[in-house]
Amino acid sequence: MSPLEVDAGELTAEEIMDALGEGRRVVVTADLFGSERTLTLRHDGETYYCDTPTRLHKHADTEGMIACIEKMGYARDDGDGGAVADTDGET
Repeated sequence: MSPLEVDAGELTAEEIMDALGEGRRVVVTADLFGSERTLTLRHDGETYYCDTPTRLHKHADTEGMIACIEKMGYARDDGDGGAVADTDGET
C-alpha cells in the first residue's frame, strides 16, 4: 500500500490514525525550525512509530500516538477543544 503524503495540519489526528489503522504509512511534511522536513508515522500492529529527521520514537498505544500527533502539530485542530463524542453523539 502506498504511503499517504500530507502537509502538517492537512488531516485531523483521527484521519491520520485511520490511515495508520489501515496499514498505511503517513508521510508528513512539516516546518521544523524554519526548514521544511519530512517525517513518517507508522504502525506495525503493536507499536506506533514517529520517524523524524532527528530521531525515532515509539508509542505503545493509540492515546500516546494521538497526543504526540497533536503536540507536534502534525494534525489539524478539529475545533472541538479536544472533546470526545459520547456514544450517543453528545460531547
